[in-house]
Amino acid sequence: MKEYAAGMTWGEGPRWQRGALWLSDTQGGKLWTDHDGPWRGIPLDAIPNGLWFLPDGRLVGAMMHQRRIGVWTGEQFDTYADLSAVATGPLGDMVGDPHGNLYVDDVGFAAHAGEPLRPGRLLRVAADGAVHVAAEDVEFPNGLAFAGDGRTLVVAETTRQRLTAFTVADDGALTDRRTYADLAHLIGDDVRPDGIWSTQDGVWVATTTGHAVALVRENELVTSIGTGTLLPIACCSDGGNRLFVTLADTHGLPLGEAMATKAVDTTVALLEVPKAGDTS
Repeated sequence: MKEYAAGMTWGEGPRWQRGALWLSDTQGGKLWTDHDGPWRGIPLDAIPNGLWFLPDGRLVGAMMHQRRIGVWTGEQFDTYADLSAVATGPLGDMVGDPHGNLYVDDVGFAAHAGEPLRPGRLLRVAADGAVHVAAEDVEFPNGLAFAGDGRTLVVAETTRQRLTAFTVADDGALTDRRTYADLAHLIGDDVRPDGIWSTQDGVWVATTTGHAVALVRENELVTSIGTGTLLPIACCSDGGNRLFVTLADTHGLPLGEAMATKAVDTTVALLEVPKAGDTS
């Protein structure tokens, strides 16, 4: 692994756009990017979790504690969509489709604050700003990605240790809920899936306490790359064979204790992974 960038506390939602990397530091209160040159963190009063780029190129963020989607102005996240009427807890990851629809985690409880686990939901923000509950009873919804031809939405259910898939209907509704990959069975009991990223080869999963990033297809483990003592949080590709992975170092502390005391540091590792059909 090659280290790409450092300086974060907890790096979520990495996204690659027009030659630059962007990510949220949910515990450090910053938006990180090298969009305008050197790698730097921009301090924020309102903290995004999941990030996505709209079809018109604008950056949007799931504002973790404000129950809204924000749009980046270059200095702050102005309101793009208000989710306060439907969201029940902090917002998590986010993904969008080519039509401008956004899907975002309503986590349902604040894990970092020690709140007890309760079911979350997936919310859909239509291109016109209308907000819909897309799926109920999703346990600790985390990473989100469109798989295959874009008609399958995959969500990481962290505490259920699995990826769950839905078929996306023409109107954006989610149907046909099913298990996409039982990660505890495929990888191991320590797996707690966080961020995911879909490629033509399958779905990459950052397993946090599983200490690996793994490529899976439906009920199949394709490959797994160990991360040693570091905990992989989230990942994204640049559209080619480079995979960016945020890695947390808890300095030997249990994850919960390290998060509570912010005794954790995040770097971004750059992995070279083969593309489909590449046997070299």
